[in-house]
Amino acid sequence: MNLYDYFISYIILNKLIIVLFGIWHYYLVKTNKEGTKLANFLVYWKERCEFMFIISMALLCIHLFNPFLDRRIPINHETQILLFAFGIIILITSDWNIFFNESRWLSILQYFISNKKISNLY
Repeated sequence: MNLYDYFISYIILNKLIIVLFGIWHYYLVKTNKEGTKLANFLVYWKERCEFMFIISMALLCIHLFNPFLDRRIPINHETQILLFAFGIIILITSDWNIFFNESRWLSILQYFISNKKISNLY
């Protein structure tokens, strides 16, 4: 294994830890133990792992799609899965309320198909 393979393995392991911490924290919330030391610990490290995942994926994208390299790096199956999962994760975790609440075209569309008033049309 080379450094690239270790980096891909690190990203996959990081994502698995995020999912594990998320499931564990969800269980604690459902069992009314969300204010405990363990729950706070899980949230703390889940947020940091998510940050490291995003940074790692950004570095991976920079490495894979660097236009200044003469050679192209082949994208293996694991990298394909990571990029696919990253796209899905970004779509799911995006703050859709910002776009849909402030979008002018959506307000106009909503006006046409419902009784909603248009605010700030011009």
